[in-house]
Amino acid sequence: MIMLPLGLVSWLAMGLLVAIPASRLLPGSPRLGALPAAAVGLIAAAAGGLLATVLGFGGLASFDVRSLAVATLMAILAVTWARTASLAT
Repeated sequence: MIMLPLGLVSWLAMGLLVAIPASRLLPGSPRLGALPAAAVGLIAAAAGGLLATVLGFGGLASFDVRSLAVATLMAILAVTWARTASLAT
């Protein structure tokens, strides 16, 4: 049986839960689709979770609310940035 690190799984799940609705709820024409938004959310949430781990909040293998909050914030910021960047082109 494969054991996945709970911290990483929670970061990635939150990245998906934030990215897809955010790509639809932000104002403007929907030029950022669900799949690119999900990819941006996953990458940003993983980067945010790793940043939180470096700062001493939780870890990759264990769940921590602070690292989840940093991962969520990174996903929101990245999807918002990607959305505005796609509107500017």
